[in-house]
Amino acid sequence: MATRDEGFALLEELAPALLAEPDVGFGRMFGSEGLSVRGKFFAFVSSQGDLVVKLDADRIEESGLDNMVMRGRPMREWAVVPVGEGVDRWREVAREAYEFVDSITPR
Repeated sequence: MATRDEGFALLEELAPALLAEPDVGFGRMFGSEGLSVRGKFFAFVSSQGDLVVKLDADRIEESGLDNMVMRGRPMREWAVVPVGEGVDRWREVAREAYEFVDSITPR
């Protein structure tokens, strides 16, 4: 089972490129550190160490990802990328999540 520390290590590896984008910052969401654009979160590490990202609901299905489940309910626009998929997959999906949230967040 992955640990949260493993997830944070992967997030730290991919974060610099995203933090270089305009209006991207680090903050807290759901009790975890994560990345946001103009205050809207797009990626964070779950308590199990997986990456959780905000994507268009249709894109989640197309990507073969599972929805994040909170209090027994699947969250429509939040997907889980298992820590075992590695930093390259995390980097790819986190970039897509950034682009999605950036496109729907007012400037």
